[in-house]
Amino acid sequence: MNKWFKTGKPYIWLTAGAVSVSLIAVLGLLALIAWRGLSFFWPAAIHEVEVRANDGSTQVIIGEVYDREEIPIERLQESGVQLDGFEGITLERQLFKVGNREFVPLDFMWVMEPQIIRDETPKDLAVIERAKDGNFYGYVVDVLENGESVANSDNIRDVLFERIERAVELNEKAADLQQGEIGAINYELNQLRLESRALDLEGKLTEAEQQRIANEEQALRDAYQELEKELFEYRDAANRDSVVMRDMRGMEVTLPMYRVLDATFPNDMGVFSKIGHFFVQIGKFVTEDPREANTEGGVFPAIFGTVFMVLLMSVIVTPFGVIAAVYLHEYAGKNAVTRLIRIAVINLAGVPSIVYGVFGLGFFVYMVGGSLDQIFYPEALPSPTFGTPGVMWSAITLAILTLPVVIVSTEEGLSRIPSTLREGSLALGATKAETLWRIILPMASPAIMTGLILAVARAAGEVAPLMLVGVVKSAPMLPVDGNFPYFHLDRKFMHLGFHIYDVGFQSPNVEAARPLVYATSFLLVTVIVGLNLTAIGVRNHLREKYRSLEH
Repeated sequence: MNKWFKTGKPYIWLTAGAVSVSLIAVLGLLALIAWRGLSFFWPAAIHEVEVRANDGSTQVIIGEVYDREEIPIERLQESGVQLDGFEGITLERQLFKVGNREFVPLDFMWVMEPQIIRDETPKDLAVIERAKDGNFYGYVVDVLENGESVANSDNIRDVLFERIERAVELNEKAADLQQGEIGAINYELNQLRLESRALDLEGKLTEAEQQRIANEEQALRDAYQELEKELFEYRDAANRDSVVMRDMRGMEVTLPMYRVLDATFPNDMGVFSKIGHFFVQIGKFVTEDPREANTEGGVFPAIFGTVFMVLLMSVIVTPFGVIAAVYLHEYAGKNAVTRLIRIAVINLAGVPSIVYGVFGLGFFVYMVGGSLDQIFYPEALPSPTFGTPGVMWSAITLAILTLPVVIVSTEEGLSRIPSTLREGSLALGATKAETLWRIILPMASPAIMTGLILAVARAAGEVAPLMLVGVVKSAPMLPVDGNFPYFHLDRKFMHLGFHIYDVGFQSPNVEAARPLVYATSFLLVTVIVGLNLTAIGVRNHLREKYRSLEH
């Protein structure tokens, strides 16, 4: 036994076992997050349940079963719940999502199993997805056009889907017009206002300039009036139709079609229909904007903001990290100053991320950004341009946070390159700079990409510093649009990590938001893995390309 321990094999097996357990735990956690998140998009059955209350009255509930749990009888009795005639230690209770926010006090209701008199899943029950007030559950009674019925019992579904598609198309045209041409006119009007003020501050606002600016503004306002008429026409056309629903109270409710996004009949869907609906809902989640305080809709602005900020951070951190590593390894002497710099780099890697956020807010936002505003954008003051949190300051702050990772990884790559290659290059007449550029850096590029991969993995998941230097709950505009200069680095942005925090802990409806937390978490992991796989692919390509130099 002693000989076996001395061979070191037990430690090899112990290490392999620890790695296997860790890998299984990580994969299990990802599988759990994926299951809890992706199951939210599967069309659940809609139940019509008749419930008997403690006073003997009955109530009809229409909704989907959101959760089930076993609860001890003693706990219910302590809470004052009377369950006459029920014997047992525990009972099951179900959480129903009933929607219809404008008519019920809560989106969710707990129903105990002994209270259920009738539980059915009629095929005619519909789920109406709306842009406001969440889902509506009930029976489709009629479809109206300008208040007149246009459907009967035989074709009511076809008419409903046709009118919903028409309303969605009109709403999309109105949104594109408002965010596109109308948004561009508003942007140009604001630029003219700033130009006028800048000329006034410089003393160059002559009558000719005033007239020119006034003429341009008038032309833009005339164009704005025409586009506004077109926008109102789209909205009036979308407001033409409506759908009449019968809810769980037995009352008929008229829903305007311009607020309806989709309608489904989950109880009347087959397996393939549900699979198609499942992928459609995932596509909407990835491509649409959030709604209802981020508890519904999609997360596209958060995906775009996360990827854009990480790419901008990578462009900033890579050259500075590589230059610092090249200086420390190739040029700096082995003295006290160099040792001090190395210690500082190592210590920077251990600084809490929130400290970087405070530093970025104080130095970059208030000092650097405020100075830029006074020098280059005095006409916009007191409204700040760069003297306020934005995507550029977020990228620079995270670049400083991840800089030690890139420096250490690059320096390790440089140290693995044999000195004979440097000496051979210099002996053939190349300068030190040419040797670095043509020999050393290409061979060290896989190590540089490794540092970048680690930096991306850490930066994409950071939230605390971003809360101080740029990220917001909801950003009306993306950092990239069709207005010059196209990349607006002064704008605030949305981030998947902060979106998870906001939906999970700041949402007014925690139960409704819980599946979105899992779905967004899985999406964040997917985005990080995608970015890392891209970087790994580039690293492997570089490694194969420069493998011949190592021999």
